[in-house]
Amino acid sequence: MKVRDIRQKFLDFFASKGHAIVPSAPMVIQNDPTLMFTNAGMNPFKDIFLGNEPARHPRVADTQKCLRVSGKHNDLEEVGVDTYHHTMFEMLGNWSFGDYYKDEAITWAWELLTVVYGIDPNLLYVTVFEGDESEKLPADDEARKLWERFVDSSRILPGNKKDNFWEMGETGPCGPCSEIHIDLRTEAERKNTPGAELVNHDHPQVVEVWNLVFMEMNRKADGSLHPLPKRHIDTGMGLERLAMALQGKTSNYDTDVFQPLIRATEKQCRMSYGASDSKQDVAFRVVSDHIRAIAFAIADGQLPSNTGAGYVIRRILRRAVRYAFSFLNLREPFLHKLVEVLEGEMGDAFPELKAQRNLIENVMREEEETFLRTLEKGISRIEELIQNGKNKELDGETAFELYDTFGFPIDLTALILSEAGWTVNMEGFEAALNRQKERSRAATAIETADWVLVSDNPEVEFVGYDNLSTEVHITRYREVTVKKKKQYQLVLNRTPFYPEGGGQVGDTGRIENAAERIEILDTRRENNLIVHFADKLPKDPAAAFTAYVDAQKRGTTAANHSATHLLHHALREVLGTHVQQKGSLVHPDYLRFDFSHFSKVSVEELERIEDMVNSAIESNLPLQEYRDIPQEEALKRGAMALFGEKYGDTVRMIEFGESRELCGGCHVPGTGNIGLFKIVSESGIAAGIRRVEALTGAAARNHVKQEMELLNKVRETLKNFNDPLKSITGLQEQNTKLQKEVEKARRAGAANLKDELKQKLENVGGVLFAAQKADLDAGAAKDLCFQLRNEVPQLFLVLASENDGKAVLSLVLGDEAVNAGFNAGKIIREIATHIQGGGGGQAFFATAGGKNTGGIEAALRAARQIVESA
Repeated sequence: MKVRDIRQKFLDFFASKGHAIVPSAPMVIQNDPTLMFTNAGMNPFKDIFLGNEPARHPRVADTQKCLRVSGKHNDLEEVGVDTYHHTMFEMLGNWSFGDYYKDEAITWAWELLTVVYGIDPNLLYVTVFEGDESEKLPADDEARKLWERFVDSSRILPGNKKDNFWEMGETGPCGPCSEIHIDLRTEAERKNTPGAELVNHDHPQVVEVWNLVFMEMNRKADGSLHPLPKRHIDTGMGLERLAMALQGKTSNYDTDVFQPLIRATEKQCRMSYGASDSKQDVAFRVVSDHIRAIAFAIADGQLPSNTGAGYVIRRILRRAVRYAFSFLNLREPFLHKLVEVLEGEMGDAFPELKAQRNLIENVMREEEETFLRTLEKGISRIEELIQNGKNKELDGETAFELYDTFGFPIDLTALILSEAGWTVNMEGFEAALNRQKERSRAATAIETADWVLVSDNPEVEFVGYDNLSTEVHITRYREVTVKKKKQYQLVLNRTPFYPEGGGQVGDTGRIENAAERIEILDTRRENNLIVHFADKLPKDPAAAFTAYVDAQKRGTTAANHSATHLLHHALREVLGTHVQQKGSLVHPDYLRFDFSHFSKVSVEELERIEDMVNSAIESNLPLQEYRDIPQEEALKRGAMALFGEKYGDTVRMIEFGESRELCGGCHVPGTGNIGLFKIVSESGIAAGIRRVEALTGAAARNHVKQEMELLNKVRETLKNFNDPLKSITGLQEQNTKLQKEVEKARRAGAANLKDELKQKLENVGGVLFAAQKADLDAGAAKDLCFQLRNEVPQLFLVLASENDGKAVLSLVLGDEAVNAGFNAGKIIREIATHIQGGGGGQAFFATAGGKNTGGIEAALRAARQIVESA
């Protein structure tokens, strides 16, 4: 059975049981400070479990894109080493939100596995929670009795809290669970060792395929457990492991989930999976797994970067490149070539792969090229360390410098060193790494207390589209400590404060009554709550307050947000409909807009874009707001929707003339309120991603004023008010003429020096040797070295100079000197110690730089000593 059929049978089965089939939520999570990525099928439904959001459907089934590489579920270093861990995986799941419970969940799971999929019941084992005295949690006897209807009691195994009490993280929804395991070993192996003895013992062929979680508790920050408002069912079955079972394989990587990607990689490297050493096979598995995680993350809008979720994606990509570089001999970008194969296999189930394929390929290629250059620099640095080292052990601090500064992986450092008979001080490396982790942890440490309920009102009404002030009550609050500084988070029953989202920053302002005034420093959304950040807690949290949004900041923010929509529309009109939003920042002072486009936007195009936006502003297009329009209708009207965003059945559509977007942000009543629009920069931030920054209103007018003031100063300086460009052009022509004269003089000086050096060459140790200081820059020194090399086969020449307070050495050897056994790269590193520097190069030419100019003469003498002692 093909994996696409396995997926469809699951969805069809639960549709027949009255479940709504919903699409996968984005893999990259927004508005949840506890998670970067969807790491379990239940994440998109977390608010329903917590009672913060009503369920649209009482029964749901889906296949959810998940990623496990960080936090509690950190599987990254295991991926590829074994045959069943993955970064990105599909989680088939069925859900009940306060509807059915254990009976139906267990009955339907057994029916699907044994009847629909036809798995032999004798291969299956189930586990149930045995209870936990420390938590005062009873054994799940109810689940055991329900299983006994289908499974012999010898195949129903007790499981401890670690295995059979599911928790999403340190806090949040949790409950006892019942796992279904399958024994995929041969009949002889099963007779020799009963499968019951191998369940939950990390055996690669006795594995969990389905976990039925009976969600009924909520873990608080203080570790206590409290009942959820309703009991729910949350099941998760890894599609990759299920495919392994149904396709009769002993490894997930042997299924048609991964085999097309592995075969495509085989063609790239001209090696075979399963035909060589284990490291090579690990590399194949790493590549076929990681390509999926990277592609889906980019499709969901997460670009590789140096922080947060982007850093995780970059780390995954670099791990794949590193394994391929080390064990598959792939030294050129190749990952991006696998995207076509991935789209062919998964594009029908996940259309975002098709829609975003060009972007995914371009981002991957640029990331690969950058990291491969990093690898080259790291390898050169390691070779230099080997040449200069004496005890054949690389200290931990230097190994960490390679890792931290150059991004060079420690295991690759160890591999290269081992080939030269060296080792790494891993204890020192780990110590340096842990120190960095502690520094990072201290810089980002946030302690969050549990919510304190002031009133039992879970609903939060946002009134900020229509009102900037309103009467409010605090419904809950909690204390948070960030970098040892206390803040308070408040939730109001209704609020005019817009929470950060959709690129727009959160509102600020105040809440006050006759007794006190509390400043609101920021507003954010956490799951389905609107959280207000305050520097102090009201003396009486139960009192009534009036909330006031900072009207000036909201006004300029709204203008910038509306201008962003007009900019998006103009970009598509001028550059083409391939332009898609890839990120934005709407700030009170400016706006920033990232979009897909594969070349620099020309000055003429930017002028047309700016003119289109200002024309729309001058037309004073009225805001047309549709707050609860069906998503399908909005899209039919031409509204722009963002990949990676999760939309409901009904959406809010914002329309200004021909510009239509799905948007929850704040906007001006008419485009005339924007005043003026001015683009201040355009740049590239990643492969195929451009960024425009712009100003509106008073900020735009001030920018234009400053530009005019600068232009007037230039006119005054040039003493040409009418045509300063003509004066600048004349100065450029004059500068070019002078540069040519300087170059002519430099060449004449170099020619004289060349003749002088040829006269000074002396026969030392079988070569024609010269070493002296010369007043030349690096380019001139190199030119002179190569000219002499072509004329003097026995040449051994060292030139030294001082540039910007630093010492520079150049060493060139003629062919006969190289044949005599001299190596410029090795020699330059040795003599560079006198100038407290380092260098390298080829056998016939090398350079070095150092900070000790006083050591130049000693370096020149050292070069002569090397020749004399040869």
